[in-house]
Amino acid sequence: MPELPEVETIAAGLRRKAAGLVLEEVRLFLPKLLRKGTAADLAGLHDMKIVDVGRRGKHLVLSFDGGLTLLFHLKMTGQFLWADPGSERDKHTHLSLRFRGHSRELRFRDVRKFGFVRCLATSALDSCAELAALGPEPLEIGRDAFARRLAGRRGRMKSLLLDQTFLAGIGNIYADEILFRARIHPLTRAEALRPDDARRTWAAVRNILGRAVAAGGSSIRDFKDDDGADGHFQFDHRAYGRKGRPCRRCGTAIRRIIVGGRSSFFCPRCQPRRRGPAPN
Repeated sequence: MPELPEVETIAAGLRRKAAGLVLEEVRLFLPKLLRKGTAADLAGLHDMKIVDVGRRGKHLVLSFDGGLTLLFHLKMTGQFLWADPGSERDKHTHLSLRFRGHSRELRFRDVRKFGFVRCLATSALDSCAELAALGPEPLEIGRDAFARRLAGRRGRMKSLLLDQTFLAGIGNIYADEILFRARIHPLTRAEALRPDDARRTWAAVRNILGRAVAAGGSSIRDFKDDDGADGHFQFDHRAYGRKGRPCRRCGTAIRRIIVGGRSSFFCPRCQPRRRGPAPN
């Protein structure tokens, strides 16, 4: 599933190319793609200008000047791509946006059909069910605020980083990379962390996500940006997907365990498991 760096990469690309364009036509080819609405809601976007393309957690946000917003979630295999309006539309293309005076249209395709789009009033965006419960943006929260948010939390650190109400946008790939950089075992419980562990985790969140955004995300299976280009951060992974390969820090073989039903990769030497509560 595309995580914060991948969605931010797509948002940045669309912001450069689509901001200022006036929507001429919306075509919906898969009705279930539209959550809580009908095709008539999309028709209300006609003749509106895209004023911004943003991101909230793993959601992509297209804001229009008429007070409406399209909220997308890519789920597992959602992709945006630019195409010639006259070119053949493959069976996985479920929505297209055509713009006035523009030579290409924007298509949304999703092989597994788990993604969705909502059309809603921009004023209702922050309170909608998809966004209302999300935690802070990982690249915006300060160190002290992060420490306060972590204090009193219980449960395994891998599961906590995946909890979108704790921080918005981190998924399986970057949780593993963050914990590796912070030298924290995925099964270490939040209540066992010391203050220096919290500081390292906050720094690791900013470092890993910032570098991943700069690299255009990680292309593991399906991810490509709106130009069809792969990301490059997968070449810098230290833990994720590297079971049995030597740790790039110490040479110990990377291990894989299951945490909360998700594969978790870690170095048993660099990330020793800490048990029990943190000392007073």
